[in-house]
Amino acid sequence: MSVPKDRLPLRMVSTVVRGFQRGSTELGIPTANLDRESGKFGGGSFDDLPTGIYWGFCRIGESEDSYVYKTACSIGYNPTYHNTLKTVEPHLIAPETDKRRHISTCGETILGEFYGQTIRLSLVGYLRPELPFEGIEKLIAAIKKDITDSVVLGDGTDELTVKEKAWVASKEDI
Repeated sequence: MSVPKDRLPLRMVSTVVRGFQRGSTELGIPTANLDRESGKFGGGSFDDLPTGIYWGFCRIGESEDSYVYKTACSIGYNPTYHNTLKTVEPHLIAPETDKRRHISTCGETILGEFYGQTIRLSLVGYLRPELPFEGIEKLIAAIKKDITDSVVLGDGTDELTVKEKAWVASKEDI
């Protein structure tokens, strides 16, 4: 299953909240979880967001000079963990030259904690459905591939990619 092209990009503005802490503790791939109550979600509701794994761009904070990161993002129920609560969990990917790019336990980005800060997120493309994995190692391998794919796709120069990166950098409404 994929997401219809007319549903993309998915734009969101919300606040970063504490999640289950699995990304940073178990997986070595921290995420900035979006608050389902306080956000704007692409002109619809949080519950209407289509599940899956996406690539796009993300910015933390409200300053227009805040850095725009490439992101690999999960929307869904984390089927490996059998969650019943839907979440939006972007992993912000630092540039290769950033010393924080490969410092987690599995070699991914750790930027710090962003709880309570505004997050702007644009999901430009769909990577794959969310899937249950047999074991943490297989889940980590899949996420690392999602991150690699997100980096490559985020370097695109097509009109949509450039437009959405600019939107994340702006203060423009959804």
